[in-house]
Parts: sequence; structure tokens; C-alpha cells
Amino acid sequence: MELTTRPLTAGLWPAFETLFGEKGAKSGCWCMYWRIGSLYRRQAGAQNRDAFRAVVEAGPPPGLLAFVAADPVGWCQIGPRRSIPHIDRLWRLRSPDRKPVWSISCLYVAKDVRRQGVASHLVKEAIDFGRSGGATIIEAYPIDRRMSPSSSSTGFMTTFERLGFRPVPSPTPERPILRLELGHATG
Repeated sequence: MELTTRPLTAGLWPAFETLFGEKGAKSGCWCMYWRIGSLYRRQAGAQNRDAFRAVVEAGPPPGLLAFVAADPVGWCQIGPRRSIPHIDRLWRLRSPDRKPVWSISCLYVAKDVRRQGVASHLVKEAIDFGRSGGATIIEAYPIDRRMSPSSSSTGFMTTFERLGFRPVPSPTPERPILRLELGHATG
């Protein structure tokens, strides 16, 4: 499977909608949870979709879309942690320090291509995307399958560990905080 990746811009919004489907991938979230918290559950999915579309249209791109040919098959939300303000309200993901980090806060892969390397591809591309945007540290909040059987819209710990991410102190072991130190940004 040959994958390509592109930043999500307004011109790619139709592909993003195709990937997420009518209901918005994860119970109508449309990647708004990290921005507004549980309010996303009280809003109609269409409101979340429209709110995220406004984020995309305002720029900069909030993440990356993966494609096989012209078909969207995966999504990775990445950006400065401050762009997802709800995360600072979650005790489980409280930052262990005040370092400026970029966060990989969502990974979504289409059902028919799961377990085929799409998530790993997206994380690798997200590392490059962050680096080119000036990130020196990238942070992720995956599920540790050994501690929690939960499904994950943030990825699994093993994917990130294979790519060099390492745990930092976090309040709960089943929801680790992993970081990748990039060093000095060149872009």
C-alpha cells in the first residue's frame, strides 16, 4: 500500500469529511474534544463538524491526512499543545513541566486499512510536520494496551515507542504521556 500525506487545508476538507463519514468518526467528535471538552457531546455532530471546519479554514493546518491514491485513509491531529486547550483541564494528561510541546492528539485510520502501517506512517509524517513548524518536542497520549483494553483515538503506546517516543511522568499508567525530543528546530 503506497501512502501519501498532506496537511489538512480548506481545499482538502471534502476528503476529511469522506474519511470521517456522516457521523464524524468518533461519536460526532470531529476532533473538537481536545478544543472544547465534553461540550462536543452536548452539541450536534454537525455543530462540531462546522466548528472544526472553521479551525481548518482559519489555519494553520491542524493535522495531516493520509491517502492511498486519491482515497483518504487516515488522520493525525498535530499542533502546539496550546491549540488544544481542553487538554490542560484533564488531570490524566497534566503536563509534567512547562516545556513548549506539540501534541499528537488524535489518530484515526479507516477500518478497512487498520493494522497496515497507516498509523505509523502518520506519526512519522507528524514528526516531520512538527519539526518543520518549529517543534522541538512532540508529545502523544496513547493507550497502553497492557493496562487498558480500550480502543483508542490517540493511538497505541507501542506505535510511538517504535518511533522513539519515551514516557515522561504522568498521573496514570494506563494513559501515559510520551515524548520525542527533536532537538533544535531547523525550520
